[in-house]
Amino acid sequence: MGGHSPFDRSFAFARRPAAAPLFALFVFPGPVCASNAASDAALSAEAVALAGTESTATERAMSPPSYGPPGETPGIPSEAELEAAGAVVGEILIDNQNIFNLEDPKDDVKLFRLADHLHGRTHKSIIRDQLLFRSGERYSRRLIDESERILRADSYFYDAWIRPVRYHDGKVDLRVTTRDVWTLNPGFNFGRSGGTNSTGVQLQELNLLGTGVAVKVAHTKNIDRTESQLEVSDMHAFGTWTAVDVNYANLSDGRMHDLTLNHPFYALDTRWAAGLAGRNDEQTDHLYDRGQIIDQFQDRHQAVQVYGGWSHGLQNGWVRRWSSGVTYDEHVFAPVSTWTGVTAIPEDRRFLYPWLQFDLVQDDYLKLWNHDQIARTEDFHLGTTASVRVGWADAALGSSRSALMVQSSAGRGLRSGSSTLLLAGTLTGRLENGEPRNALLAGSVRYYVEQNEHWLFFTALEGTKGWRLDLENQILLGGDNGLRGYPLRYQDGTARALWTLEQRYFTDWYPFRLFRVGAAVFFDSGRTWGSAPLAAPSLGLLKDAGFGLRFGNARSGLGNVVHVDLAFPFNGDNSIQRVQFLVQTEQHF
Repeated sequence: MGGHSPFDRSFAFARRPAAAPLFALFVFPGPVCASNAASDAALSAEAVALAGTESTATERAMSPPSYGPPGETPGIPSEAELEAAGAVVGEILIDNQNIFNLEDPKDDVKLFRLADHLHGRTHKSIIRDQLLFRSGERYSRRLIDESERILRADSYFYDAWIRPVRYHDGKVDLRVTTRDVWTLNPGFNFGRSGGTNSTGVQLQELNLLGTGVAVKVAHTKNIDRTESQLEVSDMHAFGTWTAVDVNYANLSDGRMHDLTLNHPFYALDTRWAAGLAGRNDEQTDHLYDRGQIIDQFQDRHQAVQVYGGWSHGLQNGWVRRWSSGVTYDEHVFAPVSTWTGVTAIPEDRRFLYPWLQFDLVQDDYLKLWNHDQIARTEDFHLGTTASVRVGWADAALGSSRSALMVQSSAGRGLRSGSSTLLLAGTLTGRLENGEPRNALLAGSVRYYVEQNEHWLFFTALEGTKGWRLDLENQILLGGDNGLRGYPLRYQDGTARALWTLEQRYFTDWYPFRLFRVGAAVFFDSGRTWGSAPLAAPSLGLLKDAGFGLRFGNARSGLGNVVHVDLAFPFNGDNSIQRVQFLVQTEQHF
């Protein structure tokens, strides 16, 4: 946690975000529910026993608000006092709450009782295994906060909190509270963006029988291909921090076979990491411009990566990590027999290279609400991050040509009053014969201003510049990456910029006790530059504006925020519809 895994770049097969089952969410709202992370959670019988002498007034004081963390227990020394006194962790109570709080009359209805009955609650052992502290160890608020972040990152929890509930004989008893979400998706998917629909039917379970194992069987269709997929993943296999992911798919234009076995730097103080990943994919790559396919070719991709990493852990608020590995990455291209348009085929390439990576991570996190999510805890990393990987592929050792391989990134966050600024940048590519190849420089600035508990202003500026990109890698701008009033993959170039303004509104409306509702008014402006292969000249600066609703899935882990938008393009060519209707599932507001 808190930094880049060596699998974050090159090729990574971590669990993919689940598309929201819109049909099931709206037609069968009960079974597709998951918990409101902080709705009136009462202490379980076990928790009451642990609290011991707590009074009824104390129990009332500990009741959480409609959302947000549970209240603090009166009579417990402050965090600083506990650490100064050398307190140790006593008993650890795991309060693994179900989807609905049936002690709340508003949740105690037949449909919600059925959902709780059908849902297999996350096993206490799965939660306990992810904690960074054990009974008998020194009390550390830092480890408690980091453990909360780890639990909140699991797709099968709506939220997680860890609170002291009793202090006695130099020991602090802790209650770990998690709230499950509905993780079974036996339904249909639908999305619309840039004038194009995507559909699918699938059986997906993100938390099989409460074990944290994810299983997905799906058949989907989008603008590129039809796909039949089977994926099984376990981010904590055998009760450890080892992640296993197997993904097997038959595509209308090929196949996808991926395997990952990875023990990551899971926490700031983790001392080692190691992993192995393999890929054997074949598919048709499409090049786009003006929302239309302008070229296509077959791409057979085979890759293997193995690595190991080491660190001295967290020292004075900073983490320094070293990783070393070997990567084999090969692409073989061929024409598509059914394609009758202009055909340009990328050059085959094969790179076999050792590499060395350095990561720097600063321990500085902030918890916020109603920024990119609706009524749930959001962990913002404000500390400095930096990562540099350098490898050498030599033609004498099996590579198609010699090249210096470079991957790097950096980020920083700033907080002032009610404003938050996030900066990020990446630089990747190759250096061949002293010239950059497939080099890509990208940067972003994200700025949030909290106006009050319901209103938030947001703006973002993103830019990308490429140099001698491999033909299959395009820099595109359109309805699928931020320019909401235009078709998917509308403009192609060698550089792009996008500026977004949003006025966000977070309501208290909680329809059917299933969704948190928000709204947004937005303006997008962007353009591309340069002459990309086969692409028409840039249309210059494109602008759109629009408005829409946001539905935060307060009871489901199958997609965080559903967007329903109307967007109005200001310019472009005559083929563009004057109004774009978009339905999308996003990981953010």
